[in-house]
Amino acid sequence: MFSRRAFFLTLPAALQAESTAAARWWSHIEYLADDKLQGRDTGSEGHKQAARYVAQEFERAGLSPGGTNGYFQPVGFRSHTLDEPASSLALRFPDRTETLTLGQDAYFGLRGNIVPEIDAEMVFAGYAFAVPEHQYDELAGLDLKGKVVVYLTGGPKEIPANLISHYQSAEQRWRKLKDAGAVGVAILSNPKATDIPFERSRTARFIPAMKLKGFEPDGPGCSITINPARANLWLEGAGHTYEEITALAAENKPLPKFPLKPRVVARTKLNLTELEADNIIGIKEGSHPQLKNQVLVLSAHVDHIGTSRNLTGDRIYNGAMDNASGIATLIEIAKALKAKKLRRSVLFLANTGEEKGLLGSQFFVQSPTVARESIVADLNFDMFLPLFPLECIIMYGLDESSLGDSVKRVAAKRHIEVIRDPEPQRNSFIRSDQYSFIRRGIPAASFKLGYKPGSPEERIFKAWLKDRYHSVTDDLQQPVDKEGAVGFNRLMAAIAVDVANSPQRPAWKESSFFKRFARP
Repeated sequence: MFSRRAFFLTLPAALQAESTAAARWWSHIEYLADDKLQGRDTGSEGHKQAARYVAQEFERAGLSPGGTNGYFQPVGFRSHTLDEPASSLALRFPDRTETLTLGQDAYFGLRGNIVPEIDAEMVFAGYAFAVPEHQYDELAGLDLKGKVVVYLTGGPKEIPANLISHYQSAEQRWRKLKDAGAVGVAILSNPKATDIPFERSRTARFIPAMKLKGFEPDGPGCSITINPARANLWLEGAGHTYEEITALAAENKPLPKFPLKPRVVARTKLNLTELEADNIIGIKEGSHPQLKNQVLVLSAHVDHIGTSRNLTGDRIYNGAMDNASGIATLIEIAKALKAKKLRRSVLFLANTGEEKGLLGSQFFVQSPTVARESIVADLNFDMFLPLFPLECIIMYGLDESSLGDSVKRVAAKRHIEVIRDPEPQRNSFIRSDQYSFIRRGIPAASFKLGYKPGSPEERIFKAWLKDRYHSVTDDLQQPVDKEGAVGFNRLMAAIAVDVANSPQRPAWKESSFFKRFARP
């Protein structure tokens, strides 16, 4: 009889070690993405089990507790869900009213300061954001006072990707719209800037939205996502069509701005609760008398989006790649560094509430468990997608700080190419926890396995986003290149060592837009 164990023992030692490392990395995902944890929604029992598991693994890796309660930093949340049967959406034309079906024609987003009722005129405002550094302003000359702004996601190619990402963030976009007098937003998806088709994204409308308890960020009074198949109803009578607008966007041509014929009437009823969840924090203290007081943060988010109440069959969003994979990498890096003497201290941060708007990392940078001025950088691991062999990596933030130089130096020794974001329209630089650090002036970056345009790897990457991202199929049955993950883990551990031991503190480059956020 064929013996897999006997075959394994005949492998060269290096391959045996890699296979053992792959199995160990995957074992963390097997626990975190198991159905028993019910998708690890923030504050849920499954999330609490995941937090306890991470704390236990941090302890095994020799990390000291770094939270306010052992390894834990409690974070308070206000959670709200939509009472959809008691809510409604309609378009009121001069000659008729079109009642829309929530979940089919459109759905409400709950991030913002949602008000019970809005009855307002609408204006289409192109991409609806401004970039002062490039004298670019989609809102110039528009009368938006008291109106709901309809916009297309994405932006023009001539503006640097990270600037587009920053100014398209919900906070920055709404700040400009609010200053212009707008009361809400309605979103048309741009095919070139959309990860999840409407048919899947609509199922997330029942997932609780959250705010940090004690913090009331500003936001629109209503936020509506429009089914692209129904977009022309919203544009009816305005002299423009959704097909025309998306074609202009695809050709990188300016978008028209125009008033819409119907008024939008949105009524929402929210159910509010309060809950608590934990960031999990472990620290490896540095050895240098002065540099040990500087702290490098390595982060990944432990939460996912729970379960769906309107799907038949499998209802659990297991979140294997998003982001049990990043947590598994965080744990494995901690274990790889256990026996190493590092000059700077390294803080391992497993964030909660990332899926709710980067809330756990936002809380950490607002109320850090170490002196904020001691934090020198953040390296974030979120959904790095080991779907094929490791040959190159994408670094989000490659050109913004000296972290890019460190990463390229370490990767070159391993003959791994480091590339820029190949799809800046997806706004990846602002869509995970590194952005909480960036907004506080701390150099930060995140990473994925890279691919070249037109390659089979690109097709695999895009198919994963279309079919598995925030889907119940992001589970333990999907194909994963575990040895690619091992290579990524080893590369990231080496980068952490390089940054922790460098004589120079990481710094923003003079050319970086984000340098302005740095505190003296």
